[in-house]
Amino acid sequence: MEGEVTKATGLLYSVGMDLLLLLKIIGILVAAWLVERLIYFGLRRAYAKSKAKGREEMTRYRFFRNGVRTLVVILAMVAIVYTVPSLRALAFTLFAGAGILAVVIGFAAQKALSDIISGIFIVAFRPFRVGDMIQAGEAGVFGTVEDINLRHTTILTFENRRLVIPNSILSEDRIINSTIRDEKTCEFIEFELAQHADVNMAMALMQHQAMLHPDRIPSPETTTTMEAPDETITVRLVKIHEGAITLRMYVWAKDPVTARRMHYDLNQAVLESCLENHIPFALPIRRSIQTDHTRPNP
Repeated sequence: MEGEVTKATGLLYSVGMDLLLLLKIIGILVAAWLVERLIYFGLRRAYAKSKAKGREEMTRYRFFRNGVRTLVVILAMVAIVYTVPSLRALAFTLFAGAGILAVVIGFAAQKALSDIISGIFIVAFRPFRVGDMIQAGEAGVFGTVEDINLRHTTILTFENRRLVIPNSILSEDRIINSTIRDEKTCEFIEFELAQHADVNMAMALMQHQAMLHPDRIPSPETTTTMEAPDETITVRLVKIHEGAITLRMYVWAKDPVTARRMHYDLNQAVLESCLENHIPFALPIRRSIQTDHTRPNP
């Protein structure tokens, strides 16, 4: 009888200890959530009260918010490991052999640390901001910067896809920022015509179609060096090559997205106009060499 009482007492004690340990873990998670919410609302309130609500402030706000969230999660995990005796003993055992473990962790965290430092540099020096339209690298796609955190930057592309790029790659790559200072965009629209085409008529048709487009805006005072200051729409012959000539038209729009859409519209309009006026487009020239391998070489 006494043995059964002792077993029941031990069972209740172990259940009580497990329940107490579970309550401690729940308390840590709730406290971490409350701290994260308080800091989040504090940052949001500070951003709402700031006088200049531009893209720089939004970039800093997003970066700090994501950083605080990551830091709170790490601290909560450390607190849970310290609270659970078995996990704490395991952690002490692992750190006892800190020589090999430190090397392993160092190699594993090298890339993550590089991304974090690069993210801090991006926020500090502002090569791009949340809301800017950028292109990362020569072959990269255009998109709008949607978010930036400690590890990576999220770019929303025209196809409504999200491109996630590590911060260390962005900090080392060449970035084309279309909206960092002024969103007005000079769009280069090129057409390849046959060498015997009427160049002057083609230029006049291109200028006429560009003037009719509703999204075209007047050239700003600080135009590009390739534009003629006395012309509303500048068209230049930029290349003469085998069997073709290339005409380039400089047309301005209010932002990069509108400029790209205007580009596509003018492609169709100029094509139809040139076909109506019998202006020939360039055709590719191919030369083929046929060798008779059945005859012996002299």
